[in-house]
Amino acid sequence: MPPIPPITQALLLGCTAMFCLQWLLPLDWLALWPLGSGRFMPWQPITYALLHADIWHLFFNMLGLWMFGAELEMLWGRRRYVQFLLASVLAAAVCQVLIGLLMSGMAPTIGASGALYGLLIASAILFPNRVVMPLFPPIPMKQRTFVMVFGGLELLQGLTGFTGVAHFAHLGGMLGGWLMMQHWRRSSVRPWRR
Repeated sequence: MPPIPPITQALLLGCTAMFCLQWLLPLDWLALWPLGSGRFMPWQPITYALLHADIWHLFFNMLGLWMFGAELEMLWGRRRYVQFLLASVLAAAVCQVLIGLLMSGMAPTIGASGALYGLLIASAILFPNRVVMPLFPPIPMKQRTFVMVFGGLELLQGLTGFTGVAHFAHLGGMLGGWLMMQHWRRSSVRPWRR
């Protein structure tokens, strides 16, 4: 088991602690509420990523954060890793808020999935030919293919109205991650150097 670098470790512990607090206190003021709900606050495009709906939501997001985020944090360093996560979380929030305006949804959004999908796209860009074995389906595939399949499924489920999951927030996280990688490339900052 590889070591868990400090930012990834802090996020794993922080999200777990927030999940435990959710059982004791109403933390819905930290969730990302739609603009028309009257409950939207300026901190929510960040804080929503610390909350999770149930133990499985938390488990899979934290597993993905450890699997993809730990390596990228060691590769990029703390500062760049935090910048990347913030770009993914904020882009996911913007996409979800815009979709909420179009679809008149009033339910809040929670979870670190936008950040995780950003990490997925970064990992696919940096290590496209690495072979991964997803849990479902258990078929080995190149990381680039794995991420394209995941992105395609999110788009399909979002367009067909598969409810209960913020599919466009996931896609927004991928977009934010991709945009950050492009920014680093254009500014001659190599995303694999600190």
